[in-house]
Amino acid sequence: MSLRRIVRAIELQSRQLVRTHGLTGPQIFILKVLIQLGETTVGQLAEQVNLSKPTVTDILNRLEKYGMVQRIRSEQDRRCVWVTVTRLAKEKLSDSPPLLQESFAGEFNQLKKWEQLQLIGALHKIAEMMDAREIDSSPMLTSGPISTPGNVSDLSMTDKGKKNRHEGKPGRIEDASS
Repeated sequence: MSLRRIVRAIELQSRQLVRTHGLTGPQIFILKVLIQLGETTVGQLAEQVNLSKPTVTDILNRLEKYGMVQRIRSEQDRRCVWVTVTRLAKEKLSDSPPLLQESFAGEFNQLKKWEQLQLIGALHKIAEMMDAREIDSSPMLTSGPISTPGNVSDLSMTDKGKKNRHEGKPGRIEDASS
């Protein structure tokens, strides 16, 4: 029952984000990290969020269509492309709620070290018991693809039929606050 509650909480927040902001949790997460980093490359961003470059590129493609990010080719090295957030993205994020992993990280960090280790151990054991050892994990809490962004009048949502994939590297508990 607890696992179902966790999955349900993730699904509910994902749907709420799409409905209220027209963006998925991973898209908001990428934007928040981009704001912290400033202008950066896709490789540096992928490393920071602990996701593969193709996954980050896929998310950035959608964000670029929505007018949330801008890519600028380097004048010095034409192979290098810099990514930055737009004013629209900053406005959109100004009223976005904290992501589930941010709330979780805050609560988790308030626990005593032995409680943190106990929870981590229990979660590893649960994953093992569910035969989930080989499944890649993302540092973003998401339970599945959201293929239809919400109706947000100021966004150009041209890829409504595409699915959102999350093929990340295994995340660490500290990544949740990134």
